[in-house]
Amino acid sequence: MKKKYFGIVILLYALAFVGCKSDSSIVAADDSALNVEAQQIEDAIASLPKTELSDSAENGLIFMREEEKLARDVYLFFYEKYGLRIFNNIAKSESTHMSAIKMLLDKYELKDPVEIDEIGVFQNQDLAALYTQLTEAGNVSLLEALKVGATIEDLDIKDLMEFSAEIESEDILLVYNNLTKGSRNHLRSFYSRVLQYGGTYGPQFISQELFDTIINSPKERGSW
Repeated sequence: MKKKYFGIVILLYALAFVGCKSDSSIVAADDSALNVEAQQIEDAIASLPKTELSDSAENGLIFMREEEKLARDVYLFFYEKYGLRIFNNIAKSESTHMSAIKMLLDKYELKDPVEIDEIGVFQNQDLAALYTQLTEAGNVSLLEALKVGATIEDLDIKDLMEFSAEIESEDILLVYNNLTKGSRNHLRSFYSRVLQYGGTYGPQFISQELFDTIINSPKERGSW
């Protein structure tokens, strides 16, 4: 995994340090998963067959459980520092994503890497180091924190798309597709805020074509 995250560490050090301005119009970030009850998600997962998983598929689930935690933890850190509601709203959505992955881990009897759910604590040491890099980068200013948010969602979309391409299990695809939709919505929200605060952001992990498609389309609705 170290090679996978080397690029993002360099990217974070390359972010321009641009000053931020006060927020006068706090807009809640939207995500369809925020309105979904845990029981609905569990029922949707349970309604689909349990299949034989490859080692790659199992490792992907374990990894995504902590990557969704990474996003949640970073956003909670920024909400504590800046008080901007977008971070709190999207952190709640990431908690929903974490729960959905946990349901799959339970279904397939896989060990949960989040044994102790504490902010900034990870079994995957690459993600632990990445948490430090991301929070340090966003600690510079509110604008930089919003750029980090866009970066996390950019990376999340890429990883989910790659894992989905290797999966045939309907239940896992259901979860991954919904998580990817949520990440697209989050990217739209963070990108609009970056522009609002006078900054810019270009994709680091997904293609420019996909990025443009996402930010130029409306937020997605739907349910599990």
